[in-house]
Amino acid sequence: MRLGGTIAGRYAGPGEWERLLVASKFRAVTAPFTCHTPRDEVRAYCEIAKKHDVVIAEVGVWKNVFNPDPAKAAAAMAYAKGQLALADELGIACCVNIAGTAGSAGWDGADESNYTKETYERIVASVREILDDVKPTRSWYCLEPMPWMVPDGPEEYLKLIRDIDRPMFGAHMDFVNMINSPRRYLCADEFVEECFAKLGPYIKSTHIKDSHMDRMKLTTVLTECSPGEGELDIEKVLRSIERHLPADAPVLLEHMETFEEYQTAYEAVAAAAGRAGIAI
Repeated sequence: MRLGGTIAGRYAGPGEWERLLVASKFRAVTAPFTCHTPRDEVRAYCEIAKKHDVVIAEVGVWKNVFNPDPAKAAAAMAYAKGQLALADELGIACCVNIAGTAGSAGWDGADESNYTKETYERIVASVREILDDVKPTRSWYCLEPMPWMVPDGPEEYLKLIRDIDRPMFGAHMDFVNMINSPRRYLCADEFVEECFAKLGPYIKSTHIKDSHMDRMKLTTVLTECSPGEGELDIEKVLRSIERHLPADAPVLLEHMETFEEYQTAYEAVAAAAGRAGIAI
């Protein structure tokens, strides 16, 4: 697998990004550019990645296409199409967003409307619109699972794939985001294996993280954390990845703030891979 993440730290342009890239030891990264970046700069980033045998694994959207403000929702849809078109032009396999929410609790917020029939139909229609307008041939549009938003489990993701019914709709794997109940947390080994076994043929990129559960009297709090800081068996996670994904599949760390935090997480996963006899 190609272990990597986002290049954190200050950099002004491709040259400084290259210095951090080499120091990171990453073999897969998120795109350091968008569809609004000047094309000569985009080309420079791509040439640097190719020079160091690094795959740009994801182009992110991270916009709410169901924003209650119609103008913002339209802008988000246009941006999603622009990001997918850029990913397809460059041959970047995964263009990823979340499904979206019509609620008022932020662009990725938890809201009861996230689970209505009407919202589900909007998700299917919006993804179809993006794919039908862009018509990608080398990049898949994917939705990152969320704890409180469709898709929030492997079966829900498979249903979405069937209902959207477009060959260039793929799966983005974030198993920690789907560990959204004590049962899934306590049976995490089996759940993670289920995720990869069911979604493996569709997965275009994977986020690797850890999970921690606080037991507070008669309730629980589930928290995402860096690999090695929670209770997931990272060796078993890596074995599931190895069983179900291609040998060069991108596996990305995320949500760290600093270069040093990414390095600590990278070393934790690399050490787990070493113990499991898995090449990265």
